[in-house]
Amino acid sequence: MIRLEHFDKENYADLISWVTNEEELMQFAGPQFTFPLTPEQLDMSLSDRNRFAFRIVANETNVSIGHAEIYASADSVRIGRILIGNKKQRGKGLGVQIVQALLNFAFSWFEKPKVELFVFDWNTNAIRCYEKVGFTINPDKKFERKIKQEVWVALNMTIDREKWIGLNKNKQ
Repeated sequence: MIRLEHFDKENYADLISWVTNEEELMQFAGPQFTFPLTPEQLDMSLSDRNRFAFRIVANETNVSIGHAEIYASADSVRIGRILIGNKKQRGKGLGVQIVQALLNFAFSWFEKPKVELFVFDWNTNAIRCYEKVGFTINPDKKFERKIKQEVWVALNMTIDREKWIGLNKNKQ
């Protein structure tokens, strides 16, 4: 099991160490950052009052195992920048727990009818994770990012409040 805690300057070193190349940085954060990730870039990003950053902590060990963010604007709530730091921990169901915790926070704190995210179309493990939680692909909204000589397509996925409540009614 995991929990979300406030991410601040004392957590920067962990996050920076987990992002080891330009492709990982693009996958994790999109084009806002440049590799290598630096404390100054994180300071700038986290100075945005609409951005809520979390360190993901393993309850059993009390150790940071990842990072995630929620971005709230006037018309939407978006989760993203989800990263499980230790690659050996990926593919073990932690992503589902993280996304569920983010959705609990998002639907509790913000009066928005839906939450969205973007994921690159080649990241099939992440897409399956989001689908397990209840997200569906919105075929009308996507964009492209160029990384080196490749073009990556980012898909938009959404879940609405009512669906989330319905899926979680029996888990309470």
